[in-house]
Amino acid sequence: MNDRQKLKPELLAPAGSINIFEKAIEAGADAVYIGAPALNARALSKDFTFAEIAAMIHFAHAKGVKLYLAANSLLKENEIPQVLETLAMLEALQPDALIIQDLGVYHLCRTYFPHLRLHASTLFGAHNSLAVRQFENMGFERVVLARELTVKEISSIARTNDMELEVFIHGALCFSYSGLCLFSSYLGGKSGLRGRCVQPCRRRYQWNQKGEKPGYYFSMNDLSGIDLIHGLKKAGVSSFKIEGRLRSAHYVSTVVKAYRMVIDADTGDKKILANAKELLGQAMGRKTSQGYFSTAESKELISPYHSGNIGMYLGQAGKGTGKGKVSLVLKQSIQVGDRLRLHQEDTGERVAFSLRNITKNGRKISQADPGDNIMLEVPAVVKQGDSLFKVDSRMAREAERKKPGLDAGRFNPTVTKLQKKTKQKVSTIQKSLAAGQISHKKQPAAGRRKKGSSAAMPRTYIKIDDLQVLKLHLPVMPELLLVELNRKTYNDFQHHGKTVKKFQHKMVWCLPPILLENDLEFFSKAINLLIKKNFRTWQIGHVGQQLFFDGKERLNLLGDYTLNILNSQGLYALHSLKLQSTQAAIEIDRESLGDILGSKSAAKAGVDLGMTVYGTPPLFTARPMASHFIYAQPFVSPKGESFVLRKSWNSTVALAENPFSLLAKLSELFGMGVKYAVIDLCHRKIIRKEIDEIGRELAGKRYRRKLSMFNYNGSLL
Repeated sequence: MNDRQKLKPELLAPAGSINIFEKAIEAGADAVYIGAPALNARALSKDFTFAEIAAMIHFAHAKGVKLYLAANSLLKENEIPQVLETLAMLEALQPDALIIQDLGVYHLCRTYFPHLRLHASTLFGAHNSLAVRQFENMGFERVVLARELTVKEISSIARTNDMELEVFIHGALCFSYSGLCLFSSYLGGKSGLRGRCVQPCRRRYQWNQKGEKPGYYFSMNDLSGIDLIHGLKKAGVSSFKIEGRLRSAHYVSTVVKAYRMVIDADTGDKKILANAKELLGQAMGRKTSQGYFSTAESKELISPYHSGNIGMYLGQAGKGTGKGKVSLVLKQSIQVGDRLRLHQEDTGERVAFSLRNITKNGRKISQADPGDNIMLEVPAVVKQGDSLFKVDSRMAREAERKKPGLDAGRFNPTVTKLQKKTKQKVSTIQKSLAAGQISHKKQPAAGRRKKGSSAAMPRTYIKIDDLQVLKLHLPVMPELLLVELNRKTYNDFQHHGKTVKKFQHKMVWCLPPILLENDLEFFSKAINLLIKKNFRTWQIGHVGQQLFFDGKERLNLLGDYTLNILNSQGLYALHSLKLQSTQAAIEIDRESLGDILGSKSAAKAGVDLGMTVYGTPPLFTARPMASHFIYAQPFVSPKGESFVLRKSWNSTVALAENPFSLLAKLSELFGMGVKYAVIDLCHRKIIRKEIDEIGRELAGKRYRRKLSMFNYNGSLL
């Protein structure tokens, strides 16, 4: 038995307010995590003040409880000055750790704020032991593992290192692997990696195939690992994390109490487990499953024809329903002041509201019980068949609005002193960074090359995941041919013909971002054999993959866009990992890209910045391959947006029906300082027509289809 198995695991609770923080500790949390101001991946939540953070740290430590701050949003270049002030104050306030996902934030912490203890967020995508070992080498003290891992995989990872491992044990599950979801960003610039997700996975879709029912194909049931606590502890888990910084005090308190009971109980105590489950039933969450813990392909992960709403189901709208009113037979008790949510079945849209009026038999009442036939006032148009849910109670909301017992005001003088003390340090750091800044010259206007102009733009790369594409003749002779390494491309290469041989001197093998534990042996062997065949340039999709090449000489390493680089400081982190170049985050906008390239910091980092300029990047990248999925067939949103599911990266990926293209912006991009452009032909079947259209665009001719530019001409929020 190792040290992790001997120690009682930590119970880590979320808090979005001081009241919830107090409730979590009262309910038995060993640690609480809150959002760091302007730096956390729940941008819709209210930021805590430094005085409030100071008060919570003081209160928690007096109770023997730890306080962690989630600083897990991706950082834009123009946000660095504010973040420096935040990090300086947090270092002075001494929380127990920061939870981060941005390589630039990592570099700033390690370089300028070394006393901050760091935890690697689940958004960093630690899917295997290689990633955990890399984070340990980088100085992290804990890794929050990907939610998609089984207990067996977690146990395998734990056996390879002594790192503290944290897992989500209860709460919402994303359909996509964390750190790889681009869907919300693609639909309008609201980045899930920056805390602004609009939850497209919760929407209602329709397969574009006759006879198929519309449904919530990607809406995951909530995770509940209450049955697996002792098995996960045995597997080597150090901390059990409850999701829900936007959840109510009632929810957090109830869930913490339930898990506290089971963690403290003897293994196999069925009575305690039954009591805990009964308590969880009162938390007003979604339908639950055990997530991926027992199996990666559980049929309980998704209920495709259930809306996936949070809360207690109250019933369906019946006869008499209409504009501003809903008639139903109640399934649960309600009272005026409760928080309800209407789910409109036709569109999948949801309307949350506080209940103002209940009518029964023509008479207004203040509360109603299960079985009552009632009419409710609703601030929306309601149709028969729409569903209602109770998401919070009046009493719980009133309790949450009460003034907290914690007096943050008395810490204002302390905060003022610390701000004065840290001001000089921040100023010094800013001057150091400003020495690497140059004036932002007006960038070249978006233009199109003239007909007949040279098609051979500097450093144009083409990426493929199927060697058969080479038989179609590429639209331009690339400087480098990026080839995804997978079992098929590796086997095809072993039997390559003249076509592959023609490109061999240009080939760069690329690792996909998702490598599960049982994939590592294949990739390690394949990489070593290909290096022996003199392949010296490689592209990694995750920072952990750099360890495949550690100690090997005369190699060039590139980074894929999946490393999520949005600022110049991230380039320094990659330089320390021996990368020579990397792509910017694919969701970046023009202004943010210009901010990076307009700084001497980027130039001094010694890492060239490239960009994917054409392709269909996976918007969802998910582990489930559910029986209700229909691959290679379009599915359509309520707004008429069309997408398609395919299998790639050993995952289910959702792609836009048409590629995005910045080919018309190549002159502008190279003028801004982008060092190379990637034309990505992966994840779908490539046909001659598409190759010809790319060639036309590269030759300066207008593309026949109007394609998306992702966020380039808009704003990444």
